[in-house]
Amino acid sequence: MGSFQNPFASTIYYFTLVLLHIIFIIMFFSIMSGRSMHSVVVGLVCLAIASAVCCSSVGSSNNIMCLESERHALLQFKQGLVDDSNALASWKSEKDCCKWRGIACNNQTGHVITLDLSYSYDANLDSTELRGEISPSLLELRYLNYLDLSFIDFGEILIPKFIGSLSQLKELKLVYANSNGPVPPQLGNLSNLHTLDLSSNDFEGMMIPKFIGSMSQLKELELADANFSGPVPPQLGNLSNLHTLDLSFNDFEGMMIPKFIGSLSQLKELKLASANFSGPVPPQLGNLSNLHTLDLSFNDFEGMMIPKFIGFLSQLKELELADANISGPVPPQLGNLSNLHTLDLYGNQVVSSENLEWLSHLSSLRYLNMSWLNLSEAVNWPESLSKLTLLTELELSDCNIPDVNPRSLAFINSSTSLQLLDLSYNSLNSSIFYWIANVNSNFVHIIHLTSNNLEGPIPDVFTRMLSLVTLDLSHNQLEGGISKGFQNLCSLESLTLRANQLSENIGDSVKTLSIAENTLETLNLRDNLFWGSLPDFVGQLSSLETLFLSGNSLSGVITEAHFLNLSRLQSLAVSNNRFSINLSSDWNPPFQLDWLEMSSCKVGPAFPKWILTQTNLTALYLSNAGLSGSLPNKFWDQFSGLVWLDLSMNQIHGKLPNLSSTSLSYVNLSSNLFSGALPSFSPMLERLYLSNNRFSGPLSSFCATQDPDLAYLDISKNLLSGELPNCWMQFQILYLFNLGKNKLSGKIPSSLSNLQGIQVLRLHDNNFSGELPSLENCTRLSMVDLGNNNLSGKIPTWIGQSLTKVVILRLRSNEFNGIIPFSLCSLAAIHVLDLSHNNISGGLPH
Repeated sequence: MGSFQNPFASTIYYFTLVLLHIIFIIMFFSIMSGRSMHSVVVGLVCLAIASAVCCSSVGSSNNIMCLESERHALLQFKQGLVDDSNALASWKSEKDCCKWRGIACNNQTGHVITLDLSYSYDANLDSTELRGEISPSLLELRYLNYLDLSFIDFGEILIPKFIGSLSQLKELKLVYANSNGPVPPQLGNLSNLHTLDLSSNDFEGMMIPKFIGSMSQLKELELADANFSGPVPPQLGNLSNLHTLDLSFNDFEGMMIPKFIGSLSQLKELKLASANFSGPVPPQLGNLSNLHTLDLSFNDFEGMMIPKFIGFLSQLKELELADANISGPVPPQLGNLSNLHTLDLYGNQVVSSENLEWLSHLSSLRYLNMSWLNLSEAVNWPESLSKLTLLTELELSDCNIPDVNPRSLAFINSSTSLQLLDLSYNSLNSSIFYWIANVNSNFVHIIHLTSNNLEGPIPDVFTRMLSLVTLDLSHNQLEGGISKGFQNLCSLESLTLRANQLSENIGDSVKTLSIAENTLETLNLRDNLFWGSLPDFVGQLSSLETLFLSGNSLSGVITEAHFLNLSRLQSLAVSNNRFSINLSSDWNPPFQLDWLEMSSCKVGPAFPKWILTQTNLTALYLSNAGLSGSLPNKFWDQFSGLVWLDLSMNQIHGKLPNLSSTSLSYVNLSSNLFSGALPSFSPMLERLYLSNNRFSGPLSSFCATQDPDLAYLDISKNLLSGELPNCWMQFQILYLFNLGKNKLSGKIPSSLSNLQGIQVLRLHDNNFSGELPSLENCTRLSMVDLGNNNLSGKIPTWIGQSLTKVVILRLRSNEFNGIIPFSLCSLAAIHVLDLSHNNISGGLPH
């Protein structure tokens, strides 16, 4: 930060400098002309005196306070802000405003030249610490050239017009300031502006203002995520000094990238990601020879090939084309980009590359992501990658890369600096382990090999990877136990071995990981064949946040000792084992869980009191847990944040309260003893399973629930009665609808025809009567079971004409009459057709 100076002191300072120069020139000519030593000595004395005066004048300037008018203006500005976190504490303790945080002054004139409050944003909390309004008192800061009010919440107000009067501004930043549109045209008066950043605001779908194109000094224009829409005004083509243009995360309505951008010859950064551009990439962008960064990700280029001209943008360091709907082979011209350090082609599923030789020329590459590309013919991929010695992140997920040839591995040296390796969702066999063994083990932090064809025991290729933090080998066919080489993984934080065929005593497995006692945060061994009792040592893994052991063959008793030091535990899953949960009723856990699974463990009969202390739970799975009796009185209030709840297959009784104000998305209470009327449910409900209980009464209250996302509804095997309400048009995405084995009556409502996504419809074993309403719009139906009702009339011909995907059609034990319609012969997918016990006459159609 600078400070104010006395104008008189400044005058003395400059006068002294001039005097020093004069004396120096006189001395120089005296020496050159052979003058006497006396003259030189006199000159030196004068020089010393002048220097002392100069130093004195400079020192005295540090004692001058800031101009009172500008200090007062800043205090007025502060009064318009709410500062709950005391971010502006220094704005009162120091009288010299040049020493206030966020303020800088000109060290010659003393005027405030910088106001920067962007520091008030707390990145850890993702929140702003200041809010309020922008006071016009800033107009007193006539020499202000840098104004950054980013991350201050200005309450959806317009950007003040008076900012356009701050004529000396060179940089204006209002990022994430909760401002909305329109952008005041007065900003066009800022003719000296070099940087304009209005990113992350809401300008209500308006066009980018044309006047920005007249701000001829602009070098940086950042308008990302600001809710601008198209077209992009051609006036921006006048910004000949522009070196950064960011229009990402706006909506330019499917228009082409403007050709005029190619005339902005000074551009170094061009970011147009997720901006709803479409059509071919204009070849004029090939003129941007100074470009360092090109980001066209998440647009729709309609299956066009990657333009070859990109390969001639020789200064490129970052090229991002992720999920941009491009196709065809990768042009080998990309191999010309020797300065490239980031290449992201992720998500372009129809892009292929039979030969990756071009990759080997990208000697500066540090980040490579070609996930989802079709690399099935790229048999040389290990050789090409071996030349990328600076590569730190490699992502080749779900691109069907071929297996490595073990015979060639001895001749392949992998990157010496690789930190992240993701080869997930391919069909790689276990030979990939030996390619990984060639990687310099000192740097590797993250390895993802999930969902491949890895078989046999885990080899000791990770033994020397002392920096390994994350290892994911889930969804393979690995056998045996946890490799003994894991005993050296002292930095390990996350180990995921889910869904393999690993079989080992769980005690031995945990012992192998003992070196990571203080670092391990995630241990996921679910869906394997681990056996034995859980060792108490698990309770010493003090950094553990996630422990998933569900779906194994574990047994024994879980006690408080298993959780002794697990104060950071957030997710616990031990379902589908043979555990007995023996935790005292007054136990106070050291953790607060958000996810708990104990299904098919012996938890009951009483609902555990310790679970009631876990008020952060979003998921609770206690299916088949031996619970009986009623739920605790405060259960629903205590767990108001639950999203997933499964208490099925217990002996719980009681009535359900109104659940419309909950966050429940998944509810499974089937196979219990719940009774009473159905309540209203959460508007976020997606799956509801209440079958095999004692719910009674009508369904009308259920229809009061607005559940647009409801996909699975099963209330079969209850005591529901009355007519089925005609409200099903509001459940547009219902997939499964099962009300079988109740006491419902009346006609089947016509609104069922609105369920165009429905695939399973079961209304069997009720007392429905009348004719079957048209369901010809429900063309995805694969199972229709209306058996054991009192339906009458003819079997509709539309069944064979529209329900062509039906596999099971069950209309038995009704009162249908007439002949079997010939259209049923069109049901090519039918496996079960049951029309028995009706009043049908005539012959079988053929």
